[in-house]
Amino acid sequence: MDSLWGEVFSISWQVLAAAVVLDLTLGDPRWLPHPIIWMGNSVSYFEPVFRRLASPVAAGLVFSLTLITAVFVMSSLALALAFALHPIAGTVLQAVLLFYCFSARSLARAAMDVAAPLIKGDLPRARTMVGYIVGRETARLDKEGVARAAVETVAENFVDGFVSPLFFALIFGVPGAMAYKMVNTLDSMVGYKNARYFFFGRASARIDDAANFIPARIAVPVIALAASIFSPGLGRRSFSTALTQGRNHKSPNAGFSEAAFAGALGVRMGGPNVYHGKMVDKPYIGEAFKEPAPSDIARSCHLMLLASILTAIVACLVLFWIRG
Repeated sequence: MDSLWGEVFSISWQVLAAAVVLDLTLGDPRWLPHPIIWMGNSVSYFEPVFRRLASPVAAGLVFSLTLITAVFVMSSLALALAFALHPIAGTVLQAVLLFYCFSARSLARAAMDVAAPLIKGDLPRARTMVGYIVGRETARLDKEGVARAAVETVAENFVDGFVSPLFFALIFGVPGAMAYKMVNTLDSMVGYKNARYFFFGRASARIDDAANFIPARIAVPVIALAASIFSPGLGRRSFSTALTQGRNHKSPNAGFSEAAFAGALGVRMGGPNVYHGKMVDKPYIGEAFKEPAPSDIARSCHLMLLASILTAIVACLVLFWIRG
């Protein structure tokens, strides 16, 4: 029994490699059932239930902890059952579930769906497409504003969509990665500072901040290393920009990856934007650099994918050294 649970809460380098290859080649196929969609559906379903239980802050805390714990427990039990049936079944399920936790390829596709109409001069279409992946209002964004929004999303979601789930998989196995995805889903759905979620979503937002604290900082040297492969000077500029301007963000985490990307690409990020009808005066990151151009979206995707591969290689080497 101990060995069974040991398999559930650990991963091999082969499982990680398989999951990364699946993500980089398939992305998120729409024809496959997706646990992250189920997580989102559960958030929508249970929110009104928990809102009736207590004050908004307390109800939001219980709500988030319950759903995160439920995902961790259900993932653990599913893997335990699979390993009990056959070790190969457990290993395959590990790889599939971990594949679902990564989103590097789908992130690149979504960003390039913005770049394509922007390069063709179809600004209304580009605004529509970027509206699917950012929280800010996009109806009045100019060409540079759309490009900046897309590049910022690629930079920030490199952590959410790859580094953080990998980080928790290394510590707690696939159930840890799945639980993290629920943390991230909760933050994206209820972690807003608007009238509806200011109190109820506070716990979800704080848990997400805590979960991403270490991965956001791990991401910086990886992004710089990826940039240095294109040019050693870009790697040094990426790292120094992250160190000096990584805190120029209202989020305690997002600024570090954005600053590393800003330095690597030589583009400016941040600045004031409209969220939910309200102007939010965010500080600039890489203010001395140029405004992002449509071509910088593809450059950001290439950098993000290379950084994802480098992160996976390092993690596989660590797992090989530990487990053989």
